Amino acid sequence: MSRRSPFEVRLSPEERAVLEQRSASRTVSHAAVVRARIVLLAAEGVQNVEIARRVGVCVDVASKWRKRFSQEGLGGLRDRARSGRPRRFGAGVVAGIKALACEPPERRAVPLSRWSSHELAAQAVSEGLVETISSSTVRRWLHAAAIKPWQYRSWIFPRDPDFATKAARVLDLYQRAFGGVPLGPHDYVISADEKSQLQALRRCHPELGTAAGRRRRVEFEYDRGGTLASFGAYDVHLARLFGKVADKTGIVPFMELVEEVMTSEPYPSAANVYWVVDNGSSHNGQRSVERMAAAFPHAKLVHLPVHASWLNQIEIVFSVIQRKVIKPADFADLSALADRLVRFTTRYNATATPFDWRFTTKDLAALLERLDAHRPADETLLAA
Repeated sequence: MSRRSPFEVRLSPEERAVLEQRSASRTVSHAAVVRARIVLLAAEGVQNVEIARRVGVCVDVASKWRKRFSQEGLGGLRDRARSGRPRRFGAGVVAGIKALACEPPERRAVPLSRWSSHELAAQAVSEGLVETISSSTVRRWLHAAAIKPWQYRSWIFPRDPDFATKAARVLDLYQRAFGGVPLGPHDYVISADEKSQLQALRRCHPELGTAAGRRRRVEFEYDRGGTLASFGAYDVHLARLFGKVADKTGIVPFMELVEEVMTSEPYPSAANVYWVVDNGSSHNGQRSVERMAAAFPHAKLVHLPVHASWLNQIEIVFSVIQRKVIKPADFADLSALADRLVRFTTRYNATATPFDWRFTTKDLAALLERLDAHRPADETLLAA
């Protein structure tokens, strides 16, 4: 027969409600559930041996949490603070290695383009930051600080002197305003561009379809079947896409696309149709503005800043086309590629909704402010 515990458990209505909720919870830790069940059983007068059997723990565990609750209440069910193993490396060492990771290797006369965790560990030892350290420790510190010097991404620093003005004008159009005046119900915004050099690649062996436990397999080698250009015009507020396929890019096929759009309602009857384009050769410079106005007086060409195609919504459509229509490329010939592109336009328009575009002029101002902090000093003086 087990000895009766000297620690009686009596619960207030509030404590009982908390423990019952905790014991049935699927979101708290398993340890918290076990402790709640132990205390609830103890409050019913169940002895430790029987509690241990019902809960599935040893008697010492049941005795421990019964005693803790009896002496400290709900607070006693929390884990005690633990000292843990003493730090092997001081905060100065951690900060020093993180600072080292944020500098290009060339600043240390190291002939590398980027650091790896192994090289950072070796550099820290060679500079006397620490006597010895493993690359896994360095990697763990950098992971906690979201520093990954072995990764990089490409970008283009804005060089257009009127970048802010030109970009803000396009962002205002997305918000249905132009020159500070709201667009009317018969004003429309078209985002247009072209993708050149789309290849009709023909795989040297037929692909193998997906099966249980097997991915779709696409032959690595291919034959080239030629290239074509794909033009797109996208109404950013109506989510309506116009597409055209041509042998190559140029003014003529672009203006043919413009004519297709401008002769399709509601655009012939519109008050204004704003065409957002980049500075590609098919539609760059003042002459392109004049050419558009001569063909369709109510069509207005609005140029993005140089290197700012990421502000052109048609690029999102082209991204969809690249991922869902072209890759992985396997076309019998150019006509097969062209046919799929044309049919995709019809399919897209059947279900498309406007993009949830959230980048505004306020975001643009904040971005340019951050970029100015990285502008070289001599370039800042020239800009001033």
